[in-house]
Amino acid sequence: MDINVQQMIFEFIGGLGIFLFGIKYMGDGLQKVAGDRLREMLDRFTSNPLMGVIAGAVVTMLVQSSSTTTVLTVGLVNAGFMTFRQAIGVIMGANIGTTMTAFIIGIDIKEYGLPILAIGAFLIFFFKNKQATNFGQTLFGLGALFFGLETMSGGMKPLRSLEAFQELTVSMSENPILGVVIGTLFTVIVQSSSATIGILQGLFGEGLVNLDAALPVLFGDNIGTTITAVLAAIGASVGAKRAAFVHVIFNVLGATVFLLLLKPFTAYVSWLQGQMDLGPEMTIAFAHGSFNIANTIVQFPFVAVLAWIVVKLVPGDDSLIEFKPKHLDPIFIQQSPSLALDQAKEEVVRMGEYAYKGLEETSLYLNNKQQKHSEIALQIEDALNNLDRKITDYLIELSQASLSDEESQKHTALMDSVRDLERIGDHFENIVELIDYRNSNKVHLTDQATNDLNEMFNLTLMTVKQATRALQTMDREEALSVVQKENELDRMERTFRKKHIIRLNEGVCTGQAGIVFVDMLSNLERIGDHAVNIAEEVLGEKESL
Repeated sequence: MDINVQQMIFEFIGGLGIFLFGIKYMGDGLQKVAGDRLREMLDRFTSNPLMGVIAGAVVTMLVQSSSTTTVLTVGLVNAGFMTFRQAIGVIMGANIGTTMTAFIIGIDIKEYGLPILAIGAFLIFFFKNKQATNFGQTLFGLGALFFGLETMSGGMKPLRSLEAFQELTVSMSENPILGVVIGTLFTVIVQSSSATIGILQGLFGEGLVNLDAALPVLFGDNIGTTITAVLAAIGASVGAKRAAFVHVIFNVLGATVFLLLLKPFTAYVSWLQGQMDLGPEMTIAFAHGSFNIANTIVQFPFVAVLAWIVVKLVPGDDSLIEFKPKHLDPIFIQQSPSLALDQAKEEVVRMGEYAYKGLEETSLYLNNKQQKHSEIALQIEDALNNLDRKITDYLIELSQASLSDEESQKHTALMDSVRDLERIGDHFENIVELIDYRNSNKVHLTDQATNDLNEMFNLTLMTVKQATRALQTMDREEALSVVQKENELDRMERTFRKKHIIRLNEGVCTGQAGIVFVDMLSNLERIGDHAVNIAEEVLGEKESL
């Protein structure tokens, strides 16, 4: 291989690798500096599509990746944190936020990449303060971004002497669709529109492509970046698939409209370059920003139409699990604390139903090893954690109101029950992890051990269901039945442990299988303990009343 060609390829792919690492590392650092509360930001500030656009743009600026934001959005829709309508605004905003990387690249400080990288490394290695190290990580990523870009630019310089490349750029100028295809394919390969925009800025900066050829590639980059969200939506809920589909339609429509308006848009960018005396890299940054902002402005009024089209194309139930509370209206705390307490109780009962459902999915995962049951169980556990925080905050706020003695006792019972239900989620999450360990390490449980586990699972499920029902109805008989079942669970665990030791002594069961089996029994027994705690709250309140 000719040494110049080899050097060109090595510099390009090496620079690309450093550039991609810089974007990722800088984004991670910015997340930490911002407090790593991105999901909460999206959850809180997406009450309407316009707020969703702003939240999507801000979050994408922080993580430096529209793909990350759209994948996070797909996950939130899949989990029920965000509705499909809210997701549309976030996805539009992500396309605006991703232009920040191009503007950073457009600042002509590439030659300072190594000093910036060095300062970042100094902060990471010589400072113990967490904020300093997070800021250092951001600077290190920024320096790597510029250094990678400079290395790539060096690798691309010899392209001007290659006749094949010159012919390609001429073809792209004459046939814009070719540019769109190249931009799309390259972004699909590197999984980062920021990287392909950075390469485009480098090519334009070196005079290797003209504006007529560069802009269609830019449009293609926006189409290619949708592949990440599409991949994230595979096997996800209907709502998540719709969110990914919206991302594709939004970017493809935008690219199509601007491809039809290529000549006036090119004239606009040329005018902008002359008026603002922009450098080549900054010219591409402004073109990228103008394209995405204009695309959002044009399509934003049609959010409802876009949603209707996607619902027709991807039919089905929109949400699998709703993470948000349904009954906690703050207005009741001031106007009617008694009613607010009833609302909180309804939410705690709903939490109990989720706990039962999560345990049921865990049982199904134990027997059929289908990953979907594991995923649902873990989503429910996440929902339980969120409901725990929301209900607890609501009850703490409610405790400031004027409550009677009876209401205070009910309030305390609900606070304790919320904690027990959240712990049930932790225990079935432990069991899911144990099943994962069994599956990945090919640990064999004997038929007898599996039957014992299923028997204990069935009784635990009945116990949790009855405890939730006892709390809902405040039925003393139901609560007493839970206590009896929990005693049976304790006895069952002792019996099954003894049977396991016998199997171990006979060589029928391995030590590894025994650890998995005993830990599952222990977690199921602990779930029973938390169920009986809820029942005892019911019995205690009945006694006090």
